[in-house]
Amino acid sequence: MTGQPHPRLDELIATLERLRAPGGCAWDREQTHESLVQYLVEETYELIEAIESGTTEELVEELGDVLYQVLFHSDIAAEAGEFTIEDVAAHMTAKMIGRHPHVFGDATAETAEDVVAAWDELKRSEKPTRSSVLDGIPQSMPSLALADKVLGRASKVDVGSPVAAEAPATEEEFGGQLLALVALARDRGWDAERALRGAVRSLQGEIRAAESAAR
Repeated sequence: MTGQPHPRLDELIATLERLRAPGGCAWDREQTHESLVQYLVEETYELIEAIESGTTEELVEELGDVLYQVLFHSDIAAEAGEFTIEDVAAHMTAKMIGRHPHVFGDATAETAEDVVAAWDELKRSEKPTRSSVLDGIPQSMPSLALADKVLGRASKVDVGSPVAAEAPATEEEFGGQLLALVALARDRGWDAERALRGAVRSLQGEIRAAESAAR
């Protein structure tokens, strides 16, 4: 892939520009960053489904749908004079080069764990105004993903993680227990999503309290 031209990518960009140009598609021209959010969410979940259980053809299709969303948002911004897809690409290139000094610079990282540690340190230096390990976590993430993210950050602070009364032996068994808990919540009229979000908020409170005490 290195050094190869990308005529199909250029063709896709030109197609989108034609659709959003005067005389193109009225629906496309009416869209905004906000109106497209629902489609970005939907396309992202469809991509996840293709990764987990789809065919190669479905993966290609869903990757294209997500790519189109990136191009769509960039074209909206370009029309408003804010930024272009080139700005997005340039920013990401600089970010990846900056966060991989072991590839593009003189740093050394022999293992994946070394890379993650260096990545975290670079992020801290890039965003010195962040005062908590929780800063930067989108609170609108689905509750399970949010819980996983917060637990990962909790490991960097002196806060204990919740421990299951009976740990499952396999991922499949764990999935069954999760489903059983959701079924239990449903039977009792509880909202499983809200319940987990509440528990995560409590954990975040403990993390921030531990950080304050450490300071």
